[in-house]
Amino acid sequence: MPLRWGWLRRLRAGDALVLASVAVALGMLWSRTGVHNDGVVIRAGNAVFLATDLRLDRTVAVPGPLGETLVEIRAGQVRVLADPGPRQLCVRQGWLAPGASAVCLPNRVIVERGHSGYDSINY
Repeated sequence: MPLRWGWLRRLRAGDALVLASVAVALGMLWSRTGVHNDGVVIRAGNAVFLATDLRLDRTVAVPGPLGETLVEIRAGQVRVLADPGPRQLCVRQGWLAPGASAVCLPNRVIVERGHSGYDSINY
């Protein structure tokens, strides 16, 4: 079935203005809500250890009570590379999806990809 564009000819200037206003409003709402995928926040204990851009490739050593947790940022992705915890659950998560978090609980390290909407995480 071919796409018909005849309805575009019936639009008036006011209609186009309303459609443009709705598009701008939706764009503003989209940018304020949801997950921003361009950053990573690493927390050690109850403090932010590092907040950086996902475009910067690096390996970060985050100190904790059990030792260092290694966080890898590469090609716009982030993962926990190594952790001194016994069960390795945060390492097994692999690369984090946008809005996801990896919690290395015994070592008190949290890695958040993007902005999840939470101001703080206490444990």
